[in-house]
Amino acid sequence: MQNIQSYIKEHKDRFLNEIIDLLKIPSISADSSYKDDVLKAAASIKISLEKAGCDTVEICETAGYPIVYGEKTINPNLPTVLVYGHYDVQPPDPINLWDSPPFEPVIKKTELHPEGAIFARGACDDKGQMYMHIKAIEFMTANNKLPCNVKFMIEGEEEVGSANLATFVKNNQEKLKNDVILISDTGMIANDVPSITTGLRGLSYVEVEVTGPNRDLHSGLYGGAVANPINVLAKMIASLHDENNHITIPGFYDKVENLSDAERAEMAKAPFSLENYKKALNIEAVYGETGYSTNERNSIRPTLDVNGIWGGYTGEGAKTVIASKAYAKISMRLVPNQNWEEITELFQKHFESIAPKAVKVKVTPHHGGQGYVTPINSIGYQAASKAYQQTFGKTPIPQRSGGSIPIVSLFEQELKSKTILMGFGLNSDAIHSPNEHFGVWNYLKGIETIPYFYKYFTELNN
Repeated sequence: MQNIQSYIKEHKDRFLNEIIDLLKIPSISADSSYKDDVLKAAASIKISLEKAGCDTVEICETAGYPIVYGEKTINPNLPTVLVYGHYDVQPPDPINLWDSPPFEPVIKKTELHPEGAIFARGACDDKGQMYMHIKAIEFMTANNKLPCNVKFMIEGEEEVGSANLATFVKNNQEKLKNDVILISDTGMIANDVPSITTGLRGLSYVEVEVTGPNRDLHSGLYGGAVANPINVLAKMIASLHDENNHITIPGFYDKVENLSDAERAEMAKAPFSLENYKKALNIEAVYGETGYSTNERNSIRPTLDVNGIWGGYTGEGAKTVIASKAYAKISMRLVPNQNWEEITELFQKHFESIAPKAVKVKVTPHHGGQGYVTPINSIGYQAASKAYQQTFGKTPIPQRSGGSIPIVSLFEQELKSKTILMGFGLNSDAIHSPNEHFGVWNYLKGIETIPYFYKYFTELNN
């Protein structure tokens, strides 16, 4: 019977080849032209779960993309771990900024990844991290080391809001019954500074449309006499922050959780180099809400950002027009106690109120979700902490993340169980950006660490 380290050493090349094959599938859920590829990814996950030793694996249809469900029950009286992940990925745009094609994975050495990193869309978010769990289960089932029951729920719509997952969870509570939910869709501070994510921000995502004249106009004949929707939209967006980068929407901060000085001091103990942060992003200075550190701005404070803005002529050369319409996509990251539906309503009301009469404004909500905080005194957190101690030789630091996994709060509401976020990525892995990557060391370290979570979670529940 092998231990996990020797199993990884023996099967390393296969583990890498398998994740590379999965990354070659452009499973972009936001673009319907990739529908067949998204379905192909689901089918691939089903086969992988079967090979890993799950007794039951099925593709569960939804109104959108399917959910891959798998389970391995060794004893109904033992605890059950539910693993969640997603097989869909973000669009790779802008393609021209990738050093290698986004769906032709390559392994390259970097300063932070001397053993190499896998460069591809979805490498870290979330195919690479999700696949670690499948390989960890493969090891445990192959060597008769699975100490409890396991269920998998791998979806294909996380990057577009998980609307159909919510319905699936509500309709399958008995099927999904568990004692803890385990997710690897987050990161850690550094390879030598393990951390466990204890908080996620919520999300409200909207699209705005500003309409002026009933057609595009000649900018010479009409410029200065008719409202330019692009100019108006730019002014409206600029007004959403004040001189202190504080969001100006009335009521936006009413339910924001303000951490105590003691809690902020604990957060500040996490290793962080502002100079390295700026260097990695090639910026001269950081920017954000006055009165908060960089780490606080991107974790415990809410934000509002424009994710895309367009209108008029954007092709080669010049075309002198005043566009009839201008558009923007806007996301708001929210902190615990902020309700995403309330925030969306506040945004819509405010944005419509600040529009001049010369234009019409339409706000279309897309998707959102609640923030989440998990206690560090739970059995699940303690098991995760012991697992990291086993493989890293260090106690992990609890850390709040700036990212969002909207369905985590839904899981607690519907399934009545806590979620443990064991991420192995790094902030530098460029998720949602060109040249996304995931360290080979991190991928294999996740496979090594996850079985210990099962071991300690089962022991702590006895």
